[in-house]
Amino acid sequence: MKIRSPISVPNQCFSPLFPKMKIHMRNQTFLLLLFLLIVITTSINRTSAQNTTAYVPAEKIFLNCGASKENQPSQDGLSWEGDVGSGYAPGIQKTVSATPSDQASGVPTVPYMTARIFQTPYTYSFPDIPGRKFVRLHFYPSDYTDPDFMASNSYFSASVGSYTLLNNFSALLTAQALNHDYISKEFSVDISSRVLNLTFTPSPSNKNAFAFVNGIEIVSMPQIFRNFNNFSKIPLIGSTNDMSANQLIALGTTDKTAFETVARLNVGGQTVSANNDSGLYREWDDDSIYINGGVTYPKDPNVTIKYSDTVPEYIAPPVVYGTARSMGPQALANLNYNLAWIVPVDTGFYYLVRLHFCEIAYPITQINMRVFDIFINNQTAKEGFDVIAYPNRGGIGVPIYLDFILSFPNMSMSSQQDLWVALQPDMASKPMYYDAELNGLEIFKLNDSTGSLAGPNPSMKLTVNQGKQKKHNRHFLAIEIGVPAAVLFILLLVMALKRLRQEKTIVQSCVSSLPSSSNQGRLFSISDIKTATRDFSDSLVIGVGGFGKVYRGGIDGGSTCVAVKRGNRLSGQGAHEFQTEIDMLSKLRHRHLVSLVGYCNENDEMILIYDYMANGTLRDHLYKTQNPPLSWKQRLEICIGAARGFHYLHTGAKPSIIHRDIKTTNILLDDKWVAKVSDFGLSKSAPDLDCTHVSTAVKGSFGYLDPEYYRKQRLTEKSDVYSFGVVLFEVLCGRPALDRSLPDE
Repeated sequence: MKIRSPISVPNQCFSPLFPKMKIHMRNQTFLLLLFLLIVITTSINRTSAQNTTAYVPAEKIFLNCGASKENQPSQDGLSWEGDVGSGYAPGIQKTVSATPSDQASGVPTVPYMTARIFQTPYTYSFPDIPGRKFVRLHFYPSDYTDPDFMASNSYFSASVGSYTLLNNFSALLTAQALNHDYISKEFSVDISSRVLNLTFTPSPSNKNAFAFVNGIEIVSMPQIFRNFNNFSKIPLIGSTNDMSANQLIALGTTDKTAFETVARLNVGGQTVSANNDSGLYREWDDDSIYINGGVTYPKDPNVTIKYSDTVPEYIAPPVVYGTARSMGPQALANLNYNLAWIVPVDTGFYYLVRLHFCEIAYPITQINMRVFDIFINNQTAKEGFDVIAYPNRGGIGVPIYLDFILSFPNMSMSSQQDLWVALQPDMASKPMYYDAELNGLEIFKLNDSTGSLAGPNPSMKLTVNQGKQKKHNRHFLAIEIGVPAAVLFILLLVMALKRLRQEKTIVQSCVSSLPSSSNQGRLFSISDIKTATRDFSDSLVIGVGGFGKVYRGGIDGGSTCVAVKRGNRLSGQGAHEFQTEIDMLSKLRHRHLVSLVGYCNENDEMILIYDYMANGTLRDHLYKTQNPPLSWKQRLEICIGAARGFHYLHTGAKPSIIHRDIKTTNILLDDKWVAKVSDFGLSKSAPDLDCTHVSTAVKGSFGYLDPEYYRKQRLTEKSDVYSFGVVLFEVLCGRPALDRSLPDE
């Protein structure tokens, strides 16, 4: 094909640049093509730069309520103007400008050290360009002076046009539940008129009620909810069909839908301040409070974030796509747990869940290298998701996002439930790496059919102050009162052999029986256990021991992964070990002891539920395994951790405990390789100061037994020390404690 240049360039045009070079036609053609290449490259770079340019809002108002008109900078660099004389507060003389009675440590001066107080309905009016806006309200629930206004009396509503943002809202109760000193609420509303009216109304149910606000932000925004504007189909979790345009309209969910930001997380990274957002002044919170697991990592320095027209920079800033959280390098461990985030939400609403993805590190550069499934509230949201292979967008450094809608019907006694998002490697795709990753997570509440976004205040039982944490959170997070997000791996297989006769135990008179705890953990029904284990599905069996089978299960709607140990009814010692382990673990709490979640003894079942340990047993990583070998540093840290657990049993527990079955399969490893001592079915209370030992029938595992204990049947703490010494040699040499292939000695 003959390519014709649209520009006729004579030879002499280049001669000043090359005075000593004769320009031939071939050279001229080469230089012309070079020139065109430079022009095209520059154009592409310019287009790329435009795609990565932060959004510039047409309006941005930062109103410091109760303050004079002079602009004041906040600690994040934003310039706030006082509402006095601003033109946004008509008839402001009917309201009260007040200051808080104190300033808690860490509370910014601007905008929280002044407030506008309303004893009757009051409306701020903002001249506006029609379109979608962020409306952010800032509250510092303190007692206010001049005159006195007690925070406990503040109950009010807030509305924008026909949308109810807050109803009978107590900033004090909300802040106490979150354990924060100050809070912010963020909303997104579409304004069709040329004025935005924001109205505060004290609750009429309390004659002393008043409304207040410390700061107001009005920021115009692009249509980040593009799917709603185009009525594109959005997956509806729990339904076999996508949410169609007609369904959206029926829900009142259209391009006029109002949203409240419930959570906005920079997954794997630190909090991103409003001034470091891509022009929309959003704050992205650190996700660590929502999850306890996985590994975090930053963008490879050789990878560039490549925005597009489909995903422009205002969707999420580069700092969000530049960090991630994945499951970790242990493939076998990754297949046995979910990477899950848990966020409490109000019932009675639909929610939009937005997941941000971007492959930012080598070697994940090709299709089918990392493929995973996405679950939302124990429902499959997407199977076999591959970021690199995403249609027309994928590739390393290319950000993408997925939207899902789900409903939380108001069908329970609780006004809040946990929304959880979980990722798990997709085994069906047989990817190169069994792993999953996430860069960002946003959760938005959608207004109901009446145009309301208002949820109830937290109940008083949730407002216990659990410390003096001063961290500010713009969104409705209550993870301190939620369940731990950490999902951990395997409980050890109990080595209780089936016996033909009952155990004969001789205990000295100075030894009392194990005390029964009044707080023995959570009691599960057999139906709960069957749901958690899919009716004891063999596909979920992760171990078999003398006590019975161990299953991997999920409780609390699948949000918490646990190990479920089901007792064998034919085991002669089962009932005794079952009660012993419950009694022991219900009164023991230590970083290096496995935690008992609960139990079930319904229908003659003997079932124990534990935390799920992500990296299995210590034995799984020493020999006869396909797992990569532990480093010497890891071995040392694991042994030190286990030693601390045993030391606590001997010296910290009251009365002290002798474990009696110390071995490498009874030392479990969580997702951070922290050692956890497990299996207390054979444990005994240690002798008190007046006794030197416990006389008892010998229990334990061959190869680890203390010879003196075996010969004399006298149990002391030294018996545990001997067994742990065998464990240390096993870790050092990478060989089993007992080699049955050798001749008997």
